[in-house]
Amino acid sequence: MKRTSIGGQAVMEGIMMKNGDQYAVCVRKPNQEIVIKKDEYQSVTQKYPILNMPILRGVCNFGESLYVGMKTLTFSAEFLEEEAGQEEAGRVEKALQKILGEKMDDILMGFTMCLSVVLAVAIFMILPFFLSELLKNYIPSHMVRTLIEGVFRVSIFLLYVVAISRMSEIKRVFMYHGAEHKTINCLESGDPLTPENVMKHSRLHKRCGTSFLLIVMIISIIVFMFIRVDTLWLRFLSRILLVPVVAGISYEFLRLAGRNNSALVNFLSKPGLCLQYLTTKEPDVSMIEVAIASVESIFDWEAYQEAMRNGEIED
Repeated sequence: MKRTSIGGQAVMEGIMMKNGDQYAVCVRKPNQEIVIKKDEYQSVTQKYPILNMPILRGVCNFGESLYVGMKTLTFSAEFLEEEAGQEEAGRVEKALQKILGEKMDDILMGFTMCLSVVLAVAIFMILPFFLSELLKNYIPSHMVRTLIEGVFRVSIFLLYVVAISRMSEIKRVFMYHGAEHKTINCLESGDPLTPENVMKHSRLHKRCGTSFLLIVMIISIIVFMFIRVDTLWLRFLSRILLVPVVAGISYEFLRLAGRNNSALVNFLSKPGLCLQYLTTKEPDVSMIEVAIASVESIFDWEAYQEAMRNGEIED
């Protein structure tokens, strides 16, 4: 299978696809019309080459993915029908516009991103740490407690995924997530992008962000096993300060997995792929159409597949 640089994200009733600096978010409105918005985002790793070094580029990529993802998610949410709250929402928006001015969207976006990161670190990094510390008097071994901390971390994450997957809105997002993966798999397999062809492909993909999150959990266990400090507050601080390092290492592994089909890499990728059975669902044809429209907005797949057939593109 040939690899592309295309990545994506499911949003509310739609899909965002990104290729290089370009990305497009396609949303199916309640009247079934597909709305397409194209935009560009240049990574800071292109502006400052030093940030493109291993580990650093992973940290930058994580932050930028969060920003673009939040931006496209906000765009897609604008098309949701919320008739009961439309008038009140309009009043709140007008009040915020008066207070914050033209920078309202950027300020709210920044606040939401910061809040999301803080909550994620608190729930998935700090909470497991304190739960494992409760066992200190019973389990003196640092390595064993770190392993238990990791088990707590993965368990909380899995419970979170299972819980949100029961929400009807999230179920549809997971279906669009499946459509995103199927479409990229179809493209990279060399099959023409038609709904019939896309449907035949797997809804799992090694470069998925879901796999990235699970890899972060696993890498954190390994990293924290080798970080030994006796003071409680220093151990607590290490869990926060090392989050970017863990994210950077995890990104490098995911990047390797996306380009390498060796038996070892495929074996190490299995847990992330298995997790995708929870975060992706089989899509319907209308969702596949949205995914194809998103790809076609930023990528000439026919020219790409012609180059594949001519041997101009290597694995």
